[in-house]
Amino acid sequence: MTAELVRGQNHTLPQTRLEIRVTAGSPVVAGATLGDERGTVRGAEWVAHPASPRVPGLEVSRQAAAGHRLAVDLDALPDAVHRVTVLLALPVGAGQPGSFGAVAAPFVAVTGLDGTEIATFTLTGLDTESAVSALELYRRQGVWKVRAVGQGYAAGLAGMLADQGVAGAAELAASIQDAVASGLARAVTPPPRAPEGDRVRHPAGPAASGAGEGPPAPPRTPVPTPPEPAHAPQPLGDPASPRADAPGGPIDYAHPRRQTSAPPPPPPTAPPAAPGQPALPVAGDATGWSMDERLYNQIWGMFEDLARAVAAYRSAVDFAESRMDQELDRALSDPRSRIGGAGDRARAQARAKRDELTGRAREALDRDLAQLTAESAVVEPALPAAYAGWDNPVWHGYRVPMEIPMALRIGDLRLPEVTDLRIPLLVRLPLERGIWVDSGRTASEAAAATTGDQLRRPAMETAVALAARLLAVYPTDEFSVHVIDPAGSAAGSLAPLSGSGVLAGPPAAGAEGVSSVLAHLTRRVDLLQMALRAGAADALPPDLDTGEHLLIVNDFPHGFDDRAVTHLRYLADEGPSVGVHLLMVADREDARAYGPVLDPLWRSLLRITPVADDHLADPWVGHAWTYEPSMAPQGSRVLEQVLALVAAARRAGYR
Repeated sequence: MTAELVRGQNHTLPQTRLEIRVTAGSPVVAGATLGDERGTVRGAEWVAHPASPRVPGLEVSRQAAAGHRLAVDLDALPDAVHRVTVLLALPVGAGQPGSFGAVAAPFVAVTGLDGTEIATFTLTGLDTESAVSALELYRRQGVWKVRAVGQGYAAGLAGMLADQGVAGAAELAASIQDAVASGLARAVTPPPRAPEGDRVRHPAGPAASGAGEGPPAPPRTPVPTPPEPAHAPQPLGDPASPRADAPGGPIDYAHPRRQTSAPPPPPPTAPPAAPGQPALPVAGDATGWSMDERLYNQIWGMFEDLARAVAAYRSAVDFAESRMDQELDRALSDPRSRIGGAGDRARAQARAKRDELTGRAREALDRDLAQLTAESAVVEPALPAAYAGWDNPVWHGYRVPMEIPMALRIGDLRLPEVTDLRIPLLVRLPLERGIWVDSGRTASEAAAATTGDQLRRPAMETAVALAARLLAVYPTDEFSVHVIDPAGSAAGSLAPLSGSGVLAGPPAAGAEGVSSVLAHLTRRVDLLQMALRAGAADALPPDLDTGEHLLIVNDFPHGFDDRAVTHLRYLADEGPSVGVHLLMVADREDARAYGPVLDPLWRSLLRITPVADDHLADPWVGHAWTYEPSMAPQGSRVLEQVLALVAAARRAGYR
């Protein structure tokens, strides 16, 4: 039976292998400290936080999120540790809530390996505090217990760490917040979830660790959400990271002209699976009002399933290695074991146990991967053009759409454990933020082995392929593309766009061309914002195009003076809200002369690369995912054919 704790109450823990789940109405930072008999934290190495997520017996998330799962193995803690304190803190930065009084009360649950709740605690009564000691696990007379703490700190994370005796608390708190800000900037943000989940989950295989062995594996059941006051902001569902620079808090991911209440799951359409076997994969087995919406939610479900399956495997492997090291230390600490073959037998037994645990974890991972691979084989051919790769046959039957789709595929994501399983990276439309194609040699290890000139062309080709996708998925005359190419160096890469006649005008070159395009789009943003604020949309000039606009900027900051840079920053910040989107092709090192003045610009953009790079993080466990751009197959003319159909539809619309 679950113990519902109140502040100060304790409860005996029936086991030492646990998971601590945190659910909040806004992204929070989760960490933990280890304390000795007096509760003192002896050093930074006794603090688990996003910049250093693992300490012996404990692992926390690498980034801020609205939900966390902390893995705890009390038996693996150092002997000197008598207390584990779970800490929560709010991220700092523009658009972030300043105190826990401004967000829904966080909910913390201590669970067993199977997800069964042992104790829960809702942190009510917080006001100006921006950090809180949520609960503590402590050892008393050989027995581990959990106590609900709920001690808030108006001084924030630094004050909380200092209170626990951490030396250099302010510096450590600053490094944690820096790591969180970096994680928020690179995290891929998932769609909101319906209360019952948006995906019909297939039965999971046996736990990676087996019965009673291995670390807590992240379960796939929904995290319970505590009741929230009526004035609380609506949670984003499962761990969701809003833009780090969002001026008004979490982004509203509701699709325009689309209902937001979740429909019931679709009825199963596949034949039943054999007894004891996983359910057969079906394309569109998620909730949604249309097949496109179901496929969109299903892809995000696959993304989360793969993230959690690999997290369980990595955690099991780490646990097996840690257990082997501890067994070897215990065996070899006795001088008698060093005589004869006792030491060799101890080493062999420890390694055999490590191999057994690792093998069981790999078997469980392989089962999950086989199921996800089978699902991908069913889903990929069923994707609409907006979600499909350029090699999908759906493009051969392409027709200009009549309405904007829910999302757009901008590339693929994969993990090193299974390089042949790729998850489509989908972003919602209309775009909520601009995109930066990094043409610098620091983009990845592959980029570092090339010269800047060798990277600029594939970077621009990546931008052209993305612009072509956007043109293809928008209805006729609802999307315009402008290009700034100050030196005219991208003429070859731009040929598919300029040759088909889909650009709003010739690529702008020289200082005068740069200023003209930026002034035109800045005027459009200003007029639309004034009309929206005044509620006078009918007063807009008749020549103002109210459709969506994309500005491709090549080789920034070449050809940009201070005024042009100011206009570009303005468009990046204010443009998306009124339909002006930025697609930058740039090497950040080239813009270093401007100093930190451009840092907000880079942070406001979603960074992608023209070559494979592991710079994106998922919002659930924070894996580093390798991103690959979505490009047409070598020698294929599909991109040109699609753009020709877009241009023909536009010409027909002008008649």
